[in-house]
Amino acid sequence: MASCAVRGGCPSDYVAVSIAIFSMILLIGRSTFPFFIHKVPIAKGSAFWIPVIQVIASFNFLLAIVMAVNFLKYKKSHWWLSCYVWAVWLEGPLGFGLLMSCRIAQAFQLYYVFVKRRLPPIRSHMFLPLILLPWVAGAAVIHEKKPLNYRCHFGTYWTIPVVCLHSLYVAVLMGFTRAIRHIEFRFHELRDLWQGILGSASVIGVWVFAYILNEIHDDISWLQVASRFMLLLTASILVLVFFSISIAQPLLSQISLRKREPLELKTMGQVLGIPESGLLLQREQAVDIDPNEPLDKLLLNKRFRQSFMAFADSCLAGESVHFFDEVHELGKIPIDDPVRRIYMARHIINKYIIAGAAMEVNISHRIRQEILATTDLTHPDLFTNALHELTQLMKMNLAKDYWSSMYFIKFKEEARMRSCEHEMEEMRGYDFSPRLSSVNATDDPFHQDHFSRGFTQHSHASYLR
Repeated sequence: MASCAVRGGCPSDYVAVSIAIFSMILLIGRSTFPFFIHKVPIAKGSAFWIPVIQVIASFNFLLAIVMAVNFLKYKKSHWWLSCYVWAVWLEGPLGFGLLMSCRIAQAFQLYYVFVKRRLPPIRSHMFLPLILLPWVAGAAVIHEKKPLNYRCHFGTYWTIPVVCLHSLYVAVLMGFTRAIRHIEFRFHELRDLWQGILGSASVIGVWVFAYILNEIHDDISWLQVASRFMLLLTASILVLVFFSISIAQPLLSQISLRKREPLELKTMGQVLGIPESGLLLQREQAVDIDPNEPLDKLLLNKRFRQSFMAFADSCLAGESVHFFDEVHELGKIPIDDPVRRIYMARHIINKYIIAGAAMEVNISHRIRQEILATTDLTHPDLFTNALHELTQLMKMNLAKDYWSSMYFIKFKEEARMRSCEHEMEEMRGYDFSPRLSSVNATDDPFHQDHFSRGFTQHSHASYLR
């Protein structure tokens, strides 16, 4: 026990390493499941790369603890096995620091979007390096001063600033979380943030406790082994609790990890509970479509919009119609429901407006910048100018070909059939109560039966008299 407590390789060490490996497998499974199993399109921008960076930072954090706290037996014969590589750079700026910075960047986005009701003034790919700078500076100073001993432990003089740096980032994350605690989120973003705060605070507490035990009670072997086991176990739990897909891609958080549940990739409108979002009413009355009417008026009809959308998708130009459809869904959300309007507006911006979006629409640079620089994501006319431009493009490029396409012929045939079915249902709804006054006696097939019964009853009454 005494030898493995110092050099590593105790049975409990291998158990802790196995738990860390298992937690990484679960983490990678959670992050890649929607894309590999359900073939969900990969998002663009920070919605994709921030979760990826979180997974990389989690791996670095766990690996740094394993290598720096002597879980495994190995000889530090190369420079890349140095304590300053693992305990300083990989555990700090590239591990715990990067993990906390990603979550702070996400909380910063939530604060601006839902509290300020505007997009953040600085993009995530610029904000993340800025928030990470204190970690890089601290690691550079430690690397220059070289305060670590042969067991990769700091002295008492360096422990306090290192713990303060860890605690500072937890405090910043807590500050942003408190600022948005009154928002009624629909995808558990607030819960995920609080879980990350509690998890990171627990890791710091266990890390400080394990350091004190290892430094003060270095003669007690079992205490050293138990303390580092708890450190890696807590860190393994942290990386699972800390990761969240709901903040970056809220729609993906609705996909279950259990295969026995059927996949229903809902639209944002359905998830937000927008009335009749994505649904076609079976009893909806057919409406005659006049090609001479304005296209934006025709697109208000749900069935026509879906037919036109199918035609546009077949031409590989369906982005504009999908955009019109989702903006139409946004218009159904009341103005006094800002949270749902912000969810829908942010979804539309990420999907159609930002450069490189999955279904980026062809609008002018001026209008695109007006949307991205808006000071109110809940404004009812946020996408009005973009709709006008796209409607003109669809009218010139798609509408003319649609009127002569098989999609329009099929639409008219289905409309005619629904009209006939509607008329038949109205006829069945009439009350056909049988009244003899409306039928001639000679035309009544039951006339003979009525007459014979009446004659028999009359004869029987005369006989009794």
